[in-house]
Amino acid sequence: MASLNPPVCYFGWQAPDFNLQNIDGTMISLTQMMGKNGLLVMFICNHCPYVKAILPRLVADCRELKMLGINTVAIMSNDAKEYQEDSFENMIKLAVEADFSFPYLLDKTQQVAKAYDAVCTPDFFGFNNQAQLQYRGRFDESRKETAPNSTRDLFHAMQQIAETGLGPKQQFSSIGCSIKWTSE
Repeated sequence: MASLNPPVCYFGWQAPDFNLQNIDGTMISLTQMMGKNGLLVMFICNHCPYVKAILPRLVADCRELKMLGINTVAIMSNDAKEYQEDSFENMIKLAVEADFSFPYLLDKTQQVAKAYDAVCTPDFFGFNNQAQLQYRGRFDESRKETAPNSTRDLFHAMQQIAETGLGPKQQFSSIGCSIKWTSE
């Protein structure tokens, strides 16, 4: 399982649209998800140890961000045929167990991950309310284990976006497992 670092933020890059199936069967688009003050788009999966290390805190932060006018959407783009833990059924199970307050979408064709140039899980994209990229960085200093006393990098960046429309100039790239691309 290779660890990868995505590139840091390309400020102002426009969010590609999507229309993906949520775990409840509905179709969700970028426009539907945009919050009053912005949107956090995150590429995650069920099996990744980097995601598992932050998941309870991530879910809590997303609830807090919603109160600031920032909506969240999670997208799972891995090849679920090769990684059964990331199957649609297991996505539903994880979302219920972890009490997701945000949609968990399946990117079966992996076209959305490619449009976003997502490279790992987790990979975070923080947009202002004009769908302009303002943050592409880490959740915090955690890796495969939770880092003690970490600064809430993602939360503070999204809070700043909610308040000013602009992300922090200094950002640290995320780290995670590579997206599991299909061989088809």
